[in-house]
Amino acid sequence: MEEGAKNLGAILDAGAAFLERKSVDAPRLAVEMLASRLLGCKRLELPQHYARVPDEKRLAALRRGVRRVGSGEPVQYVIGGAGFMGHEFRVDPRALIPRPETECLVQAVLDCAPLWQGRPAVVDVGTGSGCIVISLALARPEGLYIGLDSSADAVALATENARALGVAERVALAQGEMCEIVDAGSLDAIVSNPPYIPSGEIERLPVCIRDHEPRQALDGGPDGLRVLSAVIQDAALALKPGGRVFLEIGETQGEAVKAALAAEGFARVEVRPDLAGRDRVAMGVLGEQTRCQGSGVRCQGEERGEETGASCP
Repeated sequence: MEEGAKNLGAILDAGAAFLERKSVDAPRLAVEMLASRLLGCKRLELPQHYARVPDEKRLAALRRGVRRVGSGEPVQYVIGGAGFMGHEFRVDPRALIPRPETECLVQAVLDCAPLWQGRPAVVDVGTGSGCIVISLALARPEGLYIGLDSSADAVALATENARALGVAERVALAQGEMCEIVDAGSLDAIVSNPPYIPSGEIERLPVCIRDHEPRQALDGGPDGLRVLSAVIQDAALALKPGGRVFLEIGETQGEAVKAALAAEGFARVEVRPDLAGRDRVAMGVLGEQTRCQGSGVRCQGEERGEETGASCP
């Protein structure tokens, strides 16, 4: 990739062509993300700089970034950041890169009007970069928030993001399992984007995902449901009667997840699509007549029968 004294517009064209030859998805977008970070401007402002000839230092940095992306490294890891729900999150190999599909999960929680009638206690299971729980805290400061992850590295990254986005005092972040940290019957909502890719499909993922993002955050076991099932079982114990669970799922897992939720005592179970029309978000409300597990959770009487809007089960 030799640009000589070309202006920015020509350099971007050359970089996009290079990445296309390397079979990188959305090559123009990737090179524009690199350039906007180096120039300190928004990506949509780049055309204002097309006639500019970058100095050698920035040009060398752009070349390095393009080569890294061309080798398969995710562009978000190269620039160290990703946008999510209108906020910029630090990202690196300690956690998954936030994705647009997960914004549908967060939006489902925000749209659930009955949940926000008070100060709900909300736990994000498998918080990763913290993008879900931090976005909720920014949008709904009245909530009480905890983000949990089994990875100490992920918790450290989420903590950095919480501090950078000004919610470190309102979001508790911890390493551990929900059943070890949260009291039974204490939560109003659980939200989770758990690993849900079947183990046999991991090797078929794009190189930028398979070889760079943390496998433990991708691999959902033989059928992709191992972690989802565990989260559902724990949710049935940790939620208050009438509490709500919101899960990101794989596009072929809707019926299986609905059955798993129903088996654990969840009612008004619903699966919603993402913007591409694929099943992506499963939701349910814990009924009063839940199965007792010998965990200290008491089976209650009649269901509360809350009024709900069309936006929430």
